[in-house]
Amino acid sequence: MGAKFKSGRSQELSPTEFVQEMRLAAAVKWYELGRLSQSKAAEIAGVSRSRFLDSLKNFSVSPFQETIDELTEELNN
Repeated sequence: MGAKFKSGRSQELSPTEFVQEMRLAAAVKWYELGRLSQSKAAEIAGVSRSRFLDSLKNFSVSPFQETIDELTEELNN
């Protein structure tokens, strides 16, 4: 019988599921910090870009990483 890990959802995860959840959490954090693009973060997480974007809301992370000032500057150039 293999090891089981508890997630924050009070659900037991297999080691494989635990690793996948950790990859997703790391990719979301790196995206939030501006270190990765959405596409690269999705690739690292091992999910589609669409699934990655859906996952952002579970972590309370906005899919929009630019500030209003950055968007305004980009529009003016």
